[in-house]
Amino acid sequence: MTPGNDGSEDSHREFELRDVFAQLDELEETVTSSRERREVQRTRRMLERLPGGERIRKYTSRDVAEGFIGGIIFSLPLLVEDGVFEIAEWFVEFTLGPVPILLAINVFFVVGLVAGLLYYTDIRDVQIRLLFGFVPKRLTGVLTISILVAAGTMLVWGRLHADDPTTLEQFSRITVIWAAAALGATLGDILPGESSGDDLAKVIADLGDGGGDNHGVDDTSAENTDVGIEDSN
Repeated sequence: MTPGNDGSEDSHREFELRDVFAQLDELEETVTSSRERREVQRTRRMLERLPGGERIRKYTSRDVAEGFIGGIIFSLPLLVEDGVFEIAEWFVEFTLGPVPILLAINVFFVVGLVAGLLYYTDIRDVQIRLLFGFVPKRLTGVLTISILVAAGTMLVWGRLHADDPTTLEQFSRITVIWAAAALGATLGDILPGESSGDDLAKVIADLGDGGGDNHGVDDTSAENTDVGIEDSN
């Protein structure tokens, strides 16, 4: 078999796995019994262990922690650099009419960078799951965590108010650190692969239901059991 055929078969296999995962997602949403749902989840985990089958679906508290740590690691070296102030001032001074156009471009750059790493690279196969039906959940989480890391570290380390900046300059300083923190948070989130544990959306829904009904408890117990047996992550 020629190398070209190997590449073609790998690509075809990856496409087939994606199709199977999509059908499993649909099946999990339609089944009604906890036993059937456990079987679907077990099947998905088995497929994820195949070469090319690793896929990230859930967004868990461990992903939040990994993103936070990644953001801290990437942002700390910049906090001691006065060049951050110079970049922030340049963002504010370069305007198009009343709009600090470079500052706006930097914000869109950060959002685009995170979205690209999450959903449009081959680092990991990350499923797009929506919040409120239109906002990508993982993208929102990573951006929120990283900007909180940027703002928090700037404030705690006394870099936010140094040299008496304006409010816009303070925000501009945060966005400079945010770019590095967002990169670190994204890589920290997806590089380890899918984390074990329950999806945050499910946890929040269970809390809203007062701890969930028996159906939710069965699912959680089964998930934890399966993870303990099959997952090494």
